[in-house]
Amino acid sequence: MDRMKKKKVIVIGAGFSGISAATALAEKGYDVHVLEKNAEPGGRARVFREGGFVFDMGPSWYWMPDIFETYFGKFGKKPSDYYELKRLDPSYSVILSESEVIDIPADLEGIKTLFESYEEGASSQLDKFLKQAAYKYRVGIQDFVWRPSVKFTEFLSVKLLIDAIRMDVFSSFYKHIRKFFKSSTLLKLMEFPILFLGAISQNTPAMYSLMNFAEITMGTWYPMGGMHQIVNGMVALAEEKHVKFTYNTEVTGFEIVNKHVRAVKTAKGLIEADMVVASADYHWVEKLLGDDFRNYSEEYWDKRVMAPSSLLFYLGISKRLPKLKHHNLFFDRDFSVHSHEIYTDPSWPSDPLFYASAPSVTDPSVAPEGCENVFLLIPVAPDLEDTDVQREKYFHQLMDRLEAYCGENIRDSIVYKRSYAHQDFMSDYHAFKGNAYGLANTLFQTAILKPSLKNKKLDNLYYTGQLTVPGPGVPPSLISGLVVANEVDKSLRK
Repeated sequence: MDRMKKKKVIVIGAGFSGISAATALAEKGYDVHVLEKNAEPGGRARVFREGGFVFDMGPSWYWMPDIFETYFGKFGKKPSDYYELKRLDPSYSVILSESEVIDIPADLEGIKTLFESYEEGASSQLDKFLKQAAYKYRVGIQDFVWRPSVKFTEFLSVKLLIDAIRMDVFSSFYKHIRKFFKSSTLLKLMEFPILFLGAISQNTPAMYSLMNFAEITMGTWYPMGGMHQIVNGMVALAEEKHVKFTYNTEVTGFEIVNKHVRAVKTAKGLIEADMVVASADYHWVEKLLGDDFRNYSEEYWDKRVMAPSSLLFYLGISKRLPKLKHHNLFFDRDFSVHSHEIYTDPSWPSDPLFYASAPSVTDPSVAPEGCENVFLLIPVAPDLEDTDVQREKYFHQLMDRLEAYCGENIRDSIVYKRSYAHQDFMSDYHAFKGNAYGLANTLFQTAILKPSLKNKKLDNLYYTGQLTVPGPGVPPSLISGLVVANEVDKSLRK
């Protein structure tokens, strides 16, 4: 252990995957130092405060609570040691039109009753669907996502091939879900969780019905105080393990000797390391390395299918909006058109779907008394020209629809407003093409076909986060950090 403690690991970036990797490595006895470009931890899950409002900047859905239990459990802790969870009921609302709004019940029996109201026999079909999805969740979450995907041999076994076939890895979610349901409304509801994977259902493997299983059977939760409470808890745990965090410190390059990163470069000087884990944007780290030491060419990156970017608005409103639930999905437009404008012909959407979150419905601490904290999001294609004129145009489009739905004027009650899009993602996170979610989970960007978590030309540089295995999202990022920590530990023990 004394020998191991002398080994110093530098982690670049204090997002979920970086904190996860740092904590796991500190637990194994290494001296771990996290360097964060921004003034606070969390990456896309940072927080800011203005005029009594507390705004989570990024992730707003707490799904797969078992992953968080597993994460904290690895260190002898529980999420409840750091934050209080509240289950949302309804889980969320889906606005199909001003006159048709579906509140998704928190309990399974309520969901089955809802499904049956749209299609006769749909409740029994849901049971069949969930039985298959339960298997996918069990195998996917307990096996597939924990594989580092460094070698093809990890996937060469008869059992794994059988599992892959049973998990529908080679068929699309679009075809899979239509084996169970015909109602266009139910299809919309079931395809919604796939949006979190950054691709349309036609291009997403059917194995990801495991997302539906998690959502329907485990529920939608909220950490009181805001999603950043997860980050606060993770940082507190990391510091208990003696991880050192240094903020406002951007890595600008590497000192490389004999295919070994001897030190990372910052504006404050060189910091020596025995091992480096990059939780920062993979493509940006590759640019810092230069052509001699990067894994992939610019041509490779340009051919990747990226998950969408986002146009976000953070609004402080000086009155309550009783029509809004905590999570509100405005599916009152044709998603086929919007998805075409994201994935097929990248352009600003002509008539977008959007998401509205009002955490103050659940949590009075995130807004002054009598006020509403509202977060609006439009998924948009990455790599678009992002201007203030475009942002303002879409702000008024959304407000027109939000006001029509709520039946009242909202704009006159806005006391705080901030927008966030491509340019901000690039500035704050060096996000490739201004993406918000990372790499889309398409069939040809799954497991071994994702960018490798190991640098192939350097003996002590690894990657973690949403551009490598297992993929985008908060639970996958937690897992990514733990997976890379195991690989680093094996490497350092040689």
